[in-house]
Amino acid sequence: MLYELARPFLFHMDAETAHELALPSFKLLHRLGLPGLPGKAIPGTRVTAMGLEFPNPVGLAAGLDKNGEFIDALAAFGFGFIEVGTVTPRPQPGNPRPRMFRIVERKAIINRLGFNSAGVERVVENVRRTRYGGILGINIGKNFDTPLERAVDDYLAGLERVYPLASYVTVNISSPNTKNLRDLQQAAALGALLAPLARARDRLARQHGRRVPLAVKIAPDLDDQALAAIANALVEFGIDAVIATNTTVSRQGVEGSLHANQAGGLSGAPLRPLATAAVRTLAAALRGRVPIIGVGGIMSAADAREKLDAGASLVQLYTGLVYRGPVLVREIVSGLAAPAVQAA
Repeated sequence: MLYELARPFLFHMDAETAHELALPSFKLLHRLGLPGLPGKAIPGTRVTAMGLEFPNPVGLAAGLDKNGEFIDALAAFGFGFIEVGTVTPRPQPGNPRPRMFRIVERKAIINRLGFNSAGVERVVENVRRTRYGGILGINIGKNFDTPLERAVDDYLAGLERVYPLASYVTVNISSPNTKNLRDLQQAAALGALLAPLARARDRLARQHGRRVPLAVKIAPDLDDQALAAIANALVEFGIDAVIATNTTVSRQGVEGSLHANQAGGLSGAPLRPLATAAVRTLAAALRGRVPIIGVGGIMSAADAREKLDAGASLVQLYTGLVYRGPVLVREIVSGLAAPAVQAA
């Protein structure tokens, strides 16, 4: 209700300015005891994936809380898990503003943020201060000025620092807003990245006495052959999950709209069929060997069900929250649990 009242005001602002106002406001209201939020994960259909048990299958996608500043407030929406980041080893400002654009009539957003990050040390400090005790994913990336041939150094540095605090770690190789980053999805480059990361994960598991799963986040703009090659690499290197998908460079579904020609990644409702198709292709290639987290264009319980029916085990939200607000989490969790209730 509060978000519905605030949304017209927020939508009169630049998208990133509204984002910067909304999250601290949620944090303040949470501290004051925001009415209508459950304060913990909404009970739903429990899911086991990556060796973790999720209280419900609906998670927050990376990108909303890049620096882990608002974890407790966002957890009060009722998510089954939360992912923060993308986190880079060194602080960096990202691309020049303006760099976020709403396409309201299509329920879409274009962003070219470019891994704006306070840096891994600040994020570690923020996560240590949180009271959140649920499943926390930390999404890591490379700095913009790190040459691609040395990208593995940045990912290893990020993994080393966040490992003790994360429930799982996501390797983001699919943002369209860091130059050439998506080249890391190509077979040879992917193997050269995943092999040392898998070794580091195993070493850190021995060092810390617990195994933190590794996930890889991929783009929706890959053909079936590329997706099959990625599936093979995930299995070969013992990766624990794949997140499908990031934003798209396609403009299908927003043609002719204001801002449609802005550079960046497109998210929201127009991404849904492309992301779901990627989930379906991956599911066929993986045959249950690696769980899939489906993300992209989820605006309703039906959209989330579509991802699960395509082969995902879990789903994540971002742009849907911008257009629907916190109520969307409860709606989806309840909607996904409804068939089990009816069957009983």
